[in-house]
Amino acid sequence: MSQASAFPAPAFPNPVVLWSHEEEERAGKPLLVLLHGYGSNEQDLFSLAGLLPQEFAVASLRAPIATGPGFTWFPLTASIDYSLDAVKAAAEYVFSWLDSCKSNHSSVTLLGFSMGMAMATSLLRQRPADFAAVVGLSGFAVDAEGDPSFRDAELDGSVPLFWGRDQQDPVITPDKIEYTMEWARRHTDVTKVLYTGMWHGINQQEIGHVGEFLEHKVLTSV
Repeated sequence: MSQASAFPAPAFPNPVVLWSHEEEERAGKPLLVLLHGYGSNEQDLFSLAGLLPQEFAVASLRAPIATGPGFTWFPLTASIDYSLDAVKAAAEYVFSWLDSCKSNHSSVTLLGFSMGMAMATSLLRQRPADFAAVVGLSGFAVDAEGDPSFRDAELDGSVPLFWGRDQQDPVITPDKIEYTMEWARRHTDVTKVLYTGMWHGINQQEIGHVGEFLEHKVLTSV
């Protein structure tokens, strides 16, 4: 991965968000933020809201950069590499939105699929004290070694991380899996679950496990 600014800084639009509850019904509820994958949109993960613990107010956020028929959090090269500066710019976009609403909630948990997991873990690493837990599905953590804005030294292994994946996932490359595993073991309270026949996706069994994780790791401590 090149850490140089390989892409121009984008002009981000106003956030587009789908909510599981009307505004007057969200106050005091724990917030679960859904972060979709590359080339998708805020509709993609929103159906999960009805399958996960109903105590959460769920917000599904659209990535800021249009790509093909969907959206991306940061640009990818043909070899599926990325600019760390672009990852940080996307994180600032999410933080700007999150800072406008998080005071209305008892806690904030992040759930990201594929590139959305890269975003969720990057957000945690930049503000280690802000999140109750992170759920990563068929994704990875970015290699940000040496970047001072990624405050891994402050992650003492207490933040719960659920990481579900299929070993036959054809999208996430082995180097990204290796880095993510090393990072997660060093810095989070990781629950890693492997699935078969899921490929680069999400299945019903995994959603059941995510629901149990959220019940035990977030709702019992709210």
